[in-house]
Amino acid sequence: MAVKIRLKRFGTKKRPYCRIVVMDAKTPRDGRAIEEVGFYHPIEVEDRQIQVKAERIKEWLKQGAQPTDTVKRMLNKINLKPD
Repeated sequence: MAVKIRLKRFGTKKRPYCRIVVMDAKTPRDGRAIEEVGFYHPIEVEDRQIQVKAERIKEWLKQGAQPTDTVKRMLNKINLKPD
């Protein structure tokens, strides 16, 4: 099973809110997640936009989970290197 760390969209029109989740790669975007490891709120103040469970993300990366490009940029922004 290929596992990805990606965004799951919530919120309303013009008020987006995303959770950072671990999912099977074949699951639809808003489908069932294996685990929720953080959130991204783009409208919030810069300091509070991204919150993650760093330990859990590191564990999933060690197990072979691949972050999407967007999530990879977010992790680099908070100094949590996915490589």
